[in-house]
Amino acid sequence: MAKSISSNDTNNSSNKKNRRSLLLLITVFILPILLAKLALENQWLDLGVTNQGELLTQPLTLTDLGMNEPEFAQQWLIIYRLPSQCPDMCLHSIETVHNSYVALGKDMPRVTPVLLKGNIFSAQQNKQLTKSQWQILALTPQMKNLLHGPQVLIADPLGNIILSHQLPEQEQQQTSLGKAIIADMKKLLKYSKVG
Repeated sequence: MAKSISSNDTNNSSNKKNRRSLLLLITVFILPILLAKLALENQWLDLGVTNQGELLTQPLTLTDLGMNEPEFAQQWLIIYRLPSQCPDMCLHSIETVHNSYVALGKDMPRVTPVLLKGNIFSAQQNKQLTKSQWQILALTPQMKNLLHGPQVLIADPLGNIILSHQLPEQEQQQTSLGKAIIADMKKLLKYSKVG
C-alpha cells in the first residue's frame, strides 16, 4: 500500500510538472503575440515613420514652381523659401540650412542648395550670398502661390518635391532644424541610386 501511495505522489508530481511546462510553453509563445497586438491597437509605437520632415500630400514638382534650371538636373535640392522680410532669425536659418548642406560631406556634390528670395536683402547681404554655395532664384508669384510661407523643401533628382521642414519659431530650435535636414538628406542619399 505504501508503494501505491508513493506511485500516486509521483504521478501527481509528474502531472503538475507537465502542466507547468505546458503553461510556460503557452505563455512563451502567446504572450509576445498578445503584447504585439495591444501595441499595434493602442499605437504604442511609431509605425515606421523615419523622416524628420513632413511628406507632401499633394504632388509638387520643380516645373510647377517654374524652376527649369539645367544645373538642377539630376541633383537633390535643398530649397529654402525665404520669408518676405529677413530679420536676424531668418539670417540664422540661412546659416543653419547651409551648414546642414556642408555637413553632408562627401555627398555634397549630389546636392544643390537653393534660395528662393524676394528683394529683401541689402546690397552687402546680396554680395555675401552670391559668394556662398547657394543658387539664388527670385521668388516668383507662381512660387508664392504654391509655397505658402517660409519653409525648407527637399526635391529629388527627378524634380519632385517630397519633404517640407517648417522653420522654428525660436532661435534655440535652429539646431534641431539642421539635424532634421541632415537626417533626412543622409537617408535619402543613402538609398538613392539617382543623383
